[in-house]
Amino acid sequence: MTVLAERSTPGPKPDFEPEPRTKAELLTFALVVGLPLIAIAVAVPVAWGWGLIGWSDVVIAAVFYVVSGLGVTVGLHRYFTHGSFKAKRPLKIAMGIAGSLSLEMSVLDWVATHRKHHKFSDKEGDPHSPWRFGPGFKAMSKGLLYAHMGWLFDAERVNREKYAPDLVRDPDVMKLHRWFGALALTSILLPGVIGGLVTWSWQGALTALFWGSLVRIGLLHHVTWSINSICHVFGEEDFQVRDKSRNVWWLAIPSFGESWHNLHHSDPTCARHGALKGQIDLSAGLIRIFERLGWAHDVRWPTAERLAAKRIS
Repeated sequence: MTVLAERSTPGPKPDFEPEPRTKAELLTFALVVGLPLIAIAVAVPVAWGWGLIGWSDVVIAAVFYVVSGLGVTVGLHRYFTHGSFKAKRPLKIAMGIAGSLSLEMSVLDWVATHRKHHKFSDKEGDPHSPWRFGPGFKAMSKGLLYAHMGWLFDAERVNREKYAPDLVRDPDVMKLHRWFGALALTSILLPGVIGGLVTWSWQGALTALFWGSLVRIGLLHHVTWSINSICHVFGEEDFQVRDKSRNVWWLAIPSFGESWHNLHHSDPTCARHGALKGQIDLSAGLIRIFERLGWAHDVRWPTAERLAAKRIS
């Protein structure tokens, strides 16, 4: 109903949806942000003192981290947001499901928010710039916290029709959007179910739920949010950009190559973010596999000429 009303309204579309986030949604965000933080805080002493971790917990947590993490980087980011490659329909749906398992946002809301970030990167209008409050230690400390996770609690919701009109018209994406709650619940409960079945015990179910759900979700969230905060303040600049995007090498592995953020903002549609020697980009490696299998095509790989034109001399 809202989308149809917006389409019939003349003039430019507003930046935000007419219906803001509800208190229930903001409370859910608080739980999603807070509970994994608590889980991570007690993870080490629990594992060390009580021995409540086994190989099944490690494997389950690692598999869910990789699947949901690559669902964000390859699916939500490089495919749905920037169109770095084209994918066959089964792969598109699989990437949408995998990205939804991260519990970051639905495909539609994630893409709309990120496209708005690129339009106003580190300027007024950017949903999560750490430079929001200006330079200086106190302002930057506040800005880093805001960019990392404070922005999630803003009641205003980025206008989907304005920033993701292609996805609003995609029936597969809209189904994934409607089923986001169910997918999120699956991501939380399934590790515990698998752990219980593998060990055939309630303890196995609970430890798998702790490591494979709470700790895994918390770790993935903070790695993703670090791209918004840390990678817009600290690190190296190899390519010309109009914002503060930087490369942070120590985040490259846990972020699957997303922390080579400088080239990404210099050339957003490029399928590879870590294009220089020694820059490991696991997401680009997966896209290469998809391409060789025939599941992805028209991949926008970087060329030597294009990199040279954008490189800081």
